[in-house]
Order: sequence, then structure tokens, then C-alpha cells
Amino acid sequence: MTTRGGRATLAAVADAAGVSIATVSKVVNGRPDVAPETRTRVEQVLQEFSYRPRRGERQPVTGVVALLFHGPLTTYSLEILEGVLAAASEVGVEITVSRTDISSQSPARLLPERPARDWQAVIAVTTAVSELAALTRAHLPTVVIDPIGTPGVDVISVGSTNFAGGLAATQHLLDLGHRSIAYLGGTSGAACNQARLQGYRGALEAAGVRIPKGYVRTGQFMYEDGLLAGAALLDLAQPPTAVFAANDEMALGILEAARMRGVRVPQDLSVIGFDDTEVARVSSPPLTTIAQPLRRMGTVALRTALRLAAGEHIDSHHVELATGLVVRESTAPVRMKLTGSRRRSKSA
Repeated sequence: MTTRGGRATLAAVADAAGVSIATVSKVVNGRPDVAPETRTRVEQVLQEFSYRPRRGERQPVTGVVALLFHGPLTTYSLEILEGVLAAASEVGVEITVSRTDISSQSPARLLPERPARDWQAVIAVTTAVSELAALTRAHLPTVVIDPIGTPGVDVISVGSTNFAGGLAATQHLLDLGHRSIAYLGGTSGAACNQARLQGYRGALEAAGVRIPKGYVRTGQFMYEDGLLAGAALLDLAQPPTAVFAANDEMALGILEAARMRGVRVPQDLSVIGFDDTEVARVSSPPLTTIAQPLRRMGTVALRTALRLAAGEHIDSHHVELATGLVVRESTAPVRMKLTGSRRRSKSA
């Protein structure tokens, strides 16, 4: 039984009862919003463990968790937000959402106006390492999702199997016969982007395929980046027959760049994205992509943040959730490549 100073902890009771720490706290504090069966089970465990709160100690019933997004909200951000909110509603935790567009060395500038004692934990999404350092100095329990830069070993993070996803995306294109495969990445300093790029390179290297000059480009995970980089790729003297984009929004930009040039997807160009957000399912054509469990990542991040706030020990400083290939209509077997650019060959 986990104890602290010879006393049973909320975490130990929650684990034995199969509920969250917040639920145990509600029972301890006599809150009414607990199902009768759950309340009975928790009370039994409290009695078995002889749980006694410290004198004068205020047991946390609910708390406020800051959810920080770096930069504009995208479909990726909204999926994570859905996961965090769903998990928060289960445990009665208030979520405050904020954007951090600039780096700051002051935690007060990162968090919305509120007394410091109100913050229970912080979840930072695609946030710069410099900002994480400010939160660490403020001794706020922090969990980060897809940080920009390489966080220290003491930072708790949640992500997906980005390398495996990049490998699977590129291997899918190779299996379709493509050998001229370009990569459009997101923010160069993002750990998730670096892992996806390495997966792309690894798959091509294993297949003995050389990456031509100009086939690897970077952006900011935005639609406009896909539009501009897609245009640049398609205007090359030897354009790719397939493009792997590091997220769905950039992939949509590539689709538009192809449409503007009369390049058919997937007949002339195969495009694959990453994330499997709503835009992938409603695009034209529907986008082949690598699905990562964004909502689940948000849920795991919140639960981990609450465990940190409760003083629990976290076994792993980094959690990776599985990705998977979702094949739709934006990828197809490679067609025989004609001489000259696609636009000239189409008008000939």
C-alpha cells in the first residue's frame, strides 16, 4: 500500500477502488456528485486503509488546470481539447484554455490572470522549451504534448509513435510503386516533426531510394505552408509522384496546389497526411493519413497532470500512443512517368 509519512494517500485509495483521485477527494469532502455504488466502494477502501487526512489539510476536490496552446488553434488543437475536456468532466476539474504566441520567462505571462494557488497543473501543447522552463521554475506540475525543442529529462510528455507513423506513411507510398516521394514537414524544432522525418528517411533508405534535392521542405503545420510548398514541389523540373505531409492541414494545401495546376490526385500525385483529423475525412478526395489518437493524448495528459498534482510518482517521463495507417482516396499506384513537367505533358 502506498503511503506518505505512514499514512495512506489519496492515490493509494483511488488505485485500490479503481477510481480517480478526484473522485476519492469528493467522497472525503462529502460532495454529492458521486454515484452511490462508487461512493460505497470508495468508503469501504477508505475504511480498510484507515485513511485519515492531516490536521488542517485541505483535500483537493476540484482544481483548475491550465491548457496552453502555442500559436493559433488548428484541427489538431481542437482534437486534443476535446480529449482534455472529456476527461475533465469525469473528475470535476475546471479547464482554462489559453494561447501562448511568444516565449516568456515569466509564468505569470503564460497563465491567465488567476491567483497562483488556484492552479493545480498545466498541460502545454506544442509549447517552446523556454516556456516550459518558466513553468518548472514556478513548481507547477506540467505535462507537455509535442513540445518545440528537446525538453529536459525531468519533463513529463505525451505523444504518439511519430517515427513509426512516418515509416508507415512512406512505406505505404513505396508499396504503391512510388520512388519520387517528397516530405513536407512542420516546425523544424518540433520533436514530432523530427521523428516523422526520420521515419520517412528510414523507409526510403531501407528501400534503396535516394532523396532528390528539394524534396524535403519545412513549414509551420499550416494549410498555407502546404499550398506554398506544394506549388514549389510541383514546379520542380522533376516533380514528385507522391508527397508525405507531416499533418493533415498541410496535406490539404498540397491538394489545392495540385488542383490549381491541373494535377490530378491520386492519378498523377499521391498525397498522405498525418493526424486523421476531421479535415482528412471531408477533403476532396478523402485523405489517406496516419491516425494518431489526439483525443486520447489529451485524456492521458490530463490524468497524468492530476497524478503529478497529487504527488504521485510517474513511472515513465514520456508516454507514446500508437499510430496507424488509414487508407482513403488520395493515394494510388504510381503511373508511368512522362517526360517533361506534368503540365506540359497534359497539354501535349
